[in-house]
Amino acid sequence: MEIDAVLKALPHRYPFLMIDKIIEIDGDNSAIGIKNVTYNEPQFMGHFPGEPIFPGVLIIEGMAQTAGAIVINLENRSGDRHIVYLLTIDAVKFRKPAKPGDRLEYHIKKIHRRKTVGRYEAKAIVNGVVVAEAEIGAMIVKESA
Repeated sequence: MEIDAVLKALPHRYPFLMIDKIIEIDGDNSAIGIKNVTYNEPQFMGHFPGEPIFPGVLIIEGMAQTAGAIVINLENRSGDRHIVYLLTIDAVKFRKPAKPGDRLEYHIKKIHRRKTVGRYEAKAIVNGVVVAEAEIGAMIVKESA
Protein backbone atom coordinates (compact mmCIF):
# COMPACT_ATOMS: atom_id res chain seq x y z
CA MET A 1 0.00 0.00 0.00
CA GLU A 2 1.52 3.26 -1.09
CA ILE A 3 0.65 6.45 0.79
CA ASP A 4 -2.49 7.17 -1.26
CA ALA A 5 -3.95 3.76 -0.31
CA VAL A 6 -2.96 4.26 3.34
CA LEU A 7 -4.75 7.63 3.34
CA LYS A 8 -7.88 5.97 1.90
CA ALA A 9 -7.82 3.30 4.62
CA LEU A 10 -7.04 5.47 7.66
CA PRO A 11 -8.61 8.70 8.93
CA HIS A 12 -5.24 9.90 10.33
CA ARG A 13 -3.47 12.88 8.75
CA TYR A 14 -0.28 14.85 9.35
CA PRO A 15 1.09 15.24 11.95
CA PHE A 16 -0.53 12.10 13.35
CA LEU A 17 -0.12 9.68 10.46
CA MET A 18 2.68 7.37 11.64
CA ILE A 19 3.19 5.20 8.54
CA ASP A 20 4.48 6.11 5.10
CA LYS A 21 3.57 2.88 3.30
CA ILE A 22 3.02 -0.83 3.80
CA ILE A 23 5.45 -3.01 1.87
CA GLU A 24 4.07 -6.48 2.60
CA ILE A 25 0.46 -7.52 3.20
CA ASP A 26 -1.14 -10.91 3.65
CA GLY A 27 -4.86 -10.09 4.02
CA ASP A 28 -5.29 -9.16 7.67
CA ASN A 29 -2.86 -11.91 8.76
CA SER A 30 0.39 -9.96 8.57
CA ALA A 31 2.06 -6.84 7.23
CA ILE A 32 5.18 -4.71 7.34
CA GLY A 33 4.58 -0.98 7.57
CA ILE A 34 7.29 1.64 7.08
CA LYS A 35 7.86 4.94 8.90
CA ASN A 36 10.83 7.07 7.87
CA VAL A 37 11.75 9.12 10.92
CA THR A 38 12.84 12.62 9.92
CA TYR A 39 14.29 15.41 12.04
CA ASN A 40 11.76 18.00 10.81
CA GLU A 41 8.81 16.25 12.53
CA PRO A 42 7.13 18.44 15.17
CA GLN A 43 7.70 16.10 18.14
CA PHE A 44 11.46 16.67 17.96
CA MET A 45 11.08 20.32 19.03
CA GLY A 46 10.42 19.04 22.54
CA HIS A 47 11.41 15.34 22.60
CA PHE A 48 14.24 16.03 23.35
CA PRO A 49 16.14 19.21 22.37
CA GLY A 50 19.73 18.26 21.64
CA GLU A 51 18.95 14.51 21.86
CA PRO A 52 16.01 13.79 19.50
CA ILE A 53 14.24 10.52 20.27
CA PHE A 54 11.10 9.35 18.47
CA PRO A 55 8.46 9.01 21.24
CA GLY A 56 7.63 5.44 22.19
CA VAL A 57 3.92 6.20 22.22
CA LEU A 58 4.18 7.20 18.54
CA ILE A 59 5.92 3.91 17.75
CA ILE A 60 2.97 2.11 19.35
CA GLU A 61 0.59 4.31 17.32
CA GLY A 62 2.46 3.41 14.12
CA MET A 63 2.09 -0.29 14.92
CA ALA A 64 -1.63 0.17 15.58
CA GLN A 65 -2.09 2.18 12.37
CA THR A 66 -0.36 -0.53 10.33
CA ALA A 67 -2.65 -3.20 11.78
CA GLY A 68 -5.67 -0.94 11.27
CA ALA A 69 -4.79 -0.17 7.65
CA ILE A 70 -4.60 -3.83 6.62
CA VAL A 71 -7.88 -4.63 8.39
CA ILE A 72 -9.65 -1.67 6.77
CA ASN A 73 -8.14 -2.49 3.37
CA LEU A 74 -9.61 -6.00 3.60
CA GLU A 75 -12.97 -5.00 5.13
CA ASN A 76 -13.67 -2.16 2.68
CA ARG A 77 -13.58 -4.59 -0.24
CA SER A 78 -17.14 -5.53 0.72
CA GLY A 79 -18.27 -2.05 -0.37
CA ASP A 80 -19.02 -0.88 3.18
CA ARG A 81 -16.74 1.63 4.92
CA HIS A 82 -15.12 0.60 8.20
CA ILE A 83 -13.04 2.19 10.92
CA VAL A 84 -10.81 0.53 13.52
CA TYR A 85 -10.69 1.60 17.17
CA LEU A 86 -7.78 0.74 19.42
CA LEU A 87 -9.00 -1.31 22.40
CA THR A 88 -5.94 -2.55 24.24
CA ILE A 89 -2.17 -2.31 24.29
CA ASP A 90 -0.51 -5.09 26.27
CA ALA A 91 2.96 -6.50 26.91
CA VAL A 92 4.66 -3.30 25.70
CA LYS A 93 8.44 -3.28 25.80
CA PHE A 94 10.77 -0.56 24.59
CA ARG A 95 14.21 -1.97 23.79
CA LYS A 96 16.11 0.88 22.09
CA PRO A 97 15.31 4.45 21.06
CA ALA A 98 14.47 5.36 17.47
CA LYS A 99 16.05 8.56 16.16
CA PRO A 100 15.87 10.82 13.11
CA GLY A 101 17.25 9.02 10.09
CA ASP A 102 15.91 5.64 11.22
CA ARG A 103 13.59 3.55 9.09
CA LEU A 104 11.05 1.95 11.40
CA GLU A 105 9.55 -1.29 10.17
CA TYR A 106 6.29 -2.24 11.87
CA HIS A 107 5.96 -6.04 11.70
CA ILE A 108 2.34 -7.04 12.41
CA LYS A 109 0.98 -10.59 12.83
CA LYS A 110 -2.60 -11.50 13.60
CA ILE A 111 -2.95 -13.53 16.80
CA HIS A 112 -6.70 -14.03 16.35
CA ARG A 113 -9.82 -12.32 15.16
CA ARG A 114 -13.41 -12.98 16.12
CA LYS A 115 -16.03 -11.04 14.20
CA THR A 116 -15.30 -7.40 15.03
CA VAL A 117 -12.43 -7.78 17.51
CA GLY A 118 -8.85 -8.62 16.55
CA ARG A 119 -5.60 -9.05 18.42
CA TYR A 120 -2.20 -8.47 16.80
CA GLU A 121 1.43 -9.05 17.71
CA ALA A 122 3.51 -6.02 16.74
CA LYS A 123 7.23 -5.32 16.59
CA ALA A 124 9.04 -2.15 15.59
CA ILE A 125 12.40 -2.93 14.00
CA VAL A 126 15.30 -0.66 12.96
CA ASN A 127 18.18 -2.19 10.99
CA GLY A 128 17.17 -5.71 12.04
CA VAL A 129 16.99 -4.82 15.76
CA VAL A 130 13.70 -4.85 17.69
CA VAL A 131 13.24 -1.41 19.27
CA ALA A 132 9.70 -1.96 20.62
CA GLU A 133 7.03 -4.64 20.81
CA ALA A 134 3.43 -4.94 21.95
CA GLU A 135 0.15 -6.83 21.60
CA ILE A 136 -2.59 -4.65 20.17
CA GLY A 137 -6.33 -5.23 20.40
CA ALA A 138 -8.72 -3.45 18.06
CA MET A 139 -12.42 -3.29 17.23
CA ILE A 140 -13.62 -3.04 13.62
CA VAL A 141 -16.79 -0.97 13.18
CA LYS A 142 -18.86 -0.34 10.05
CA GLU A 143 -19.19 3.41 9.47
CA SER A 144 -22.71 4.75 9.45
CA ALA A 145 -23.86 6.64 6.38
